[in-house]
Amino acid sequence: MADRLDPGRLAGAGAAAQAAFLVDAALEDPMIVAILDRLAALDLPDAALMAGAVYQAAWNRLTGRPGGHGIKDYDVGYYDGSDLSEAGEDIVIRRCAEAFADLPAEVEVRNQARVHIWFSAKFGVERQPLRDTEDALRHFGSLSHGVALRPALCGTRPAVLAPCGLDEIFSGRIVPRPDHADPAGWNGKMARQKQLWPELDFVCAPVSGES
Repeated sequence: MADRLDPGRLAGAGAAAQAAFLVDAALEDPMIVAILDRLAALDLPDAALMAGAVYQAAWNRLTGRPGGHGIKDYDVGYYDGSDLSEAGEDIVIRRCAEAFADLPAEVEVRNQARVHIWFSAKFGVERQPLRDTEDALRHFGSLSHGVALRPALCGTRPAVLAPCGLDEIFSGRIVPRPDHADPAGWNGKMARQKQLWPELDFVCAPVSGES
């Protein structure tokens, strides 16, 4: 049963054990398996399945829940610094939409080379251009969110990208960065996720004006 499992049991287990657990957890979700297979065929530059679907797969296995539980959407990142136009990104988005059209899941595709363009406009916070998809993981709203999976090649298992390490994911505690750009949005997200994974400790971000 989920309530008999300790979600922090892999804390400090080491990067190799944590990565192996993470990949096993991801492969328990048929949507992740299908998306990674098709992503490999699409051959997008520097592509990976990022963030929520990956760390939430780990949460599901840690708490004894089935693959896919609570996963709202699947975020695919790629990096094409040769075309920073919205039109160029839209071409890739449409191509991916056709590839994923029959899957009962929402797949969002974004060029990480363009993040600094829309991020600054949306949040009013200056963001420097990212160097690649892995670099994008260093700038997520929490260290526990900075993880991705590369599609498997030639029969291998998917590769884990975690430039900030995996300890935060397996700590059982989700903490925002002190300078989070959207604390109200973060807190709403944490409230929703607490309903789905009540065993975990979701820390709220201070909102401007709060004492």
